[in-house]
Amino acid sequence: MAHITRILCAAAPRGSADAVERLGEVASEHKVDTTILVGDLGGGPDRQASYRGVFRALVAFHSPVYWVPGPGDAPVWEYLREAYNIEVVSPLLRGVHGTLAFTPGQPVMVAGMGGEVSDEPSADRDEIGRLRYPRWEVEYRLKILAEHAEHERILAFSTPPAHKGLGLPGSEAVAELVNTHRPRLVVCGGERHTELLGRSTIVAPGELAEGHYAVADLRRRDVVMSELTAA
Repeated sequence: MAHITRILCAAAPRGSADAVERLGEVASEHKVDTTILVGDLGGGPDRQASYRGVFRALVAFHSPVYWVPGPGDAPVWEYLREAYNIEVVSPLLRGVHGTLAFTPGQPVMVAGMGGEVSDEPSADRDEIGRLRYPRWEVEYRLKILAEHAEHERILAFSTPPAHKGLGLPGSEAVAELVNTHRPRLVVCGGERHTELLGRSTIVAPGELAEGHYAVADLRRRDVVMSELTAA
């Protein structure tokens, strides 16, 4: 994967800038190539202020960071406003909610979809009280992946893919997207675990707010689940 081998995987900081700052120390220590963050970014009574704290902490990573929001990051315009502000001043930070980005100088594509993905095509769409999307919207937004089939992919979802063999809750729509586009790595929310889905390594690192993260080595196809050290 074009020199992108060590990926720091994290989920759901829930507004904890302190946890993100400590994760930045991990990024430096492990010399990771990039970081993927999924799930609820903000938290607390002032969600916009918590976004700012999290995003400012991500600036200190000094390496590319890509993220998608979680179901709790609503209303969506508050999240989008803060994401836009930080991306203007820091070109290494990119939200990929319903869109894609390319790693600097490397032909690696990062794409994803935040919020809750419903497998029901007629499910109500919500971006005010909760981020929730019907499967058709996720499939439509990410159909652009087929136009870049020559690139390696990393996908990010706050909703994990369904895997019948494990019996864990997840989305069939997300699983179909993974099977269709065959990314090297998928970082997702949900119960902490790692698995293979087809040729794709799936990593659900657990909640960063509780100190959980993971480091994926794509060259060795190895994932190490870890805990933040106490502040």
